[in-house]
Amino acid sequence: MPAAASAKRGGGGMSDRRRYRIRLEISREAARLFWEQGVEATSGDQIAEAVGLSTRTIWRHFRSKESCAEPIVMSGVEHELAMLRSWPADVPLEDHFAAESVRSGKEIDPVEAADILLAMKMIRLADSEPAIRTAWLMACDQVEREMAEIIARRLGLPARHIDARLHAAAASAALRVISEDVGASLLEGADPAQFADASTRIAQAVRRVTGGAVGDAVA
Repeated sequence: MPAAASAKRGGGGMSDRRRYRIRLEISREAARLFWEQGVEATSGDQIAEAVGLSTRTIWRHFRSKESCAEPIVMSGVEHELAMLRSWPADVPLEDHFAAESVRSGKEIDPVEAADILLAMKMIRLADSEPAIRTAWLMACDQVEREMAEIIARRLGLPARHIDARLHAAAASAALRVISEDVGASLLEGADPAQFADASTRIAQAVRRVTGGAVGDAVA
């Protein structure tokens, strides 16, 4: 869910924007605790205390303590999704990603940078924590669904056309693998300069795994 969430009110009277912000703040604190002390050792009460809310409020927003990781995990791929949403028809994917990476690099704020680091940590933790792996794979599924719509529009296909869905499945898998690889390397102390071209790598991978069907400018 992008930061510019709708401000409409739900059945409980809370706006979608406020609900999103509360969920994200809970997710930040849960992710920090999961990384520092492990998922099993972290309780819902600890998450509630860290964020300054009641435990009852935590369960109002999340079905389990492990699901608290989902908003932060999703933030790990939201940047690439935002670039795909804004991809102009007359620009190749590599050129668009390169330009957007330069622009976003100048505009990123400390909170967003911290969220991206937390997302990397949760994606890495997913290797050993099945419940966090579920959150990561749920985020990847959401990416695949939205990517299928983006690709279908770009190729002039019906929304659920099999070709659009197959391209989206391949492209989202490429995004997942690269995200896992880059995140793991950075957390192990790799020089961030090595991955300055990460967005270009993703664009090239999308073109490769879709057999060149996705990546060119279109009329």
